[in-house]
Amino acid sequence: MSIDPRYPQPQAPAPGARSTRNRAIAIGLSAAVVAGLVAFGSFLLLENSAADEKSDNASAAQDGKHPDGHDGSHGDAKGGAIEGLKSWDAAKLGRQHVAGTVDYPMKPPVGGDHNASWMNCDGDVYEKALPDVNAVHSLEHGAVWVTYNGSAAETDVATLAERVERTPFTLMSPYAGQEGAIMLSAWGKQVTVDSADDPRVEQFLGQFVQGAQTPEPGAPCTGGLATVPQ
Repeated sequence: MSIDPRYPQPQAPAPGARSTRNRAIAIGLSAAVVAGLVAFGSFLLLENSAADEKSDNASAAQDGKHPDGHDGSHGDAKGGAIEGLKSWDAAKLGRQHVAGTVDYPMKPPVGGDHNASWMNCDGDVYEKALPDVNAVHSLEHGAVWVTYNGSAAETDVATLAERVERTPFTLMSPYAGQEGAIMLSAWGKQVTVDSADDPRVEQFLGQFVQGAQTPEPGAPCTGGLATVPQ
């Protein structure tokens, strides 16, 4: 076939031009892939954040506060909800050191202004009633206070004493003015149980011995008062 010299013929692209074009295409594709991965990662991050927020809100709703101490079922991962648990708004419980007595709105008290000296609560069992103002200071350190009145069975009292003696950050004493035969109190938390083998005893200890409610985490349960003040 003859070629007419009057008309220019199409030229094959130079190797260098083809390489440049391929490189541009590769860069463009890579940029698109990276952008897609960034967008997908941002989507996952937002989804996870939303899920976490929903979970936190659900937990907060489950452990809602009852400032007036009304009954409610509350709990966390340690042992589940505690039937009959009463809660008070920790923000409304005073924490000032005072001299003399304090008129607490609940018996036994679960928080409030208190004496500068705490009762030792390293598994201490007291045979006499404790001053509220000293026991409340122990609660501020993360202790659980086990109390009982004259209606509690002697066998229950003995069983609870053994349990307390082997549990740091607990203390136990008689409390004549309380309604229930056996009660457990922590800062802002309280439950009345039926007996020493009531499963709520272990639930309460598991959740509130140095639990999240503790106003002064890390404060000691030793170095306070070892005997009941006269």
